[in-house]
Order: sequence, then structure tokens, then C-alpha cells
Amino acid sequence: MTAPRKIRCAIYTRKSSEEGLDQDFNSLDAQFEACTAYIASQKHEGWKGLKERYDDGGKSGGTLERPSLQRLLADIEAGRVDMVVVYKIDRLTRALSDFAKLVDQLEAAECSFVCLTSALMGPNRVI
Repeated sequence: MTAPRKIRCAIYTRKSSEEGLDQDFNSLDAQFEACTAYIASQKHEGWKGLKERYDDGGKSGGTLERPSLQRLLADIEAGRVDMVVVYKIDRLTRALSDFAKLVDQLEAAECSFVCLTSALMGPNRVI
């Protein structure tokens, strides 16, 4: 039996306000931990979390011009990421038109994404 293909998973987190980001454990950390646990639960499928963090603290979801999101997109385009894991879909974007752009970029790079809150509610909803 062959081992499953390794799926390199990047976690993207975002919080729109800077309130609480100076705490030892904040919303970005909570999102990251939840996503890390989900990736670990998919280890049998070959999922492996990347060490790199893509955190945009204090950044609005109304624009795609966020430093860590842009870094993540560059890593996806460079072929370093196979799967993007987010806690909630609105962490990625709040605009439907931007969501469509992101899906097109991911598909072009043969990268998928999973939203943790959707994945836990039913069948694995990987796009």
C-alpha cells in the first residue's frame, strides 16, 4: 500500500481590529490552533501543516491587499502550498467578487482550500 500524497497545508488567519492582538493568546492564535488540530486530524490523508504563519492582524476582509494574504498567494503561485486552511470563510474575504478571484487563483495553481467551520458541519467541503 502506498502512502498518501503529501498535501502541504498553509493556515491563513485574520482579525479586522487590533484589539487584543497584544495578548499572549489572541484570536489569531485561536484560529491557528483550531486549523492546526484539523490538519492533524487529516494526517491519514497526507495533510501536513507548514511552519510558516500567514496572519493578518488588524486588517479588513474588505480588500485583498493584506500583507500575509499576498505572501500566501505568492507562495501558492510558486507551488509551495497545496491546501489553504481557514477557520471561517470571512477570514479569507468578505466580498463575493474577491472570493471568486481567489478561487480562480487557487484553481490555476492547483491549490485547494477548506473552511474549518464548514468542514466540521458536514462532509469535507474542499474546493
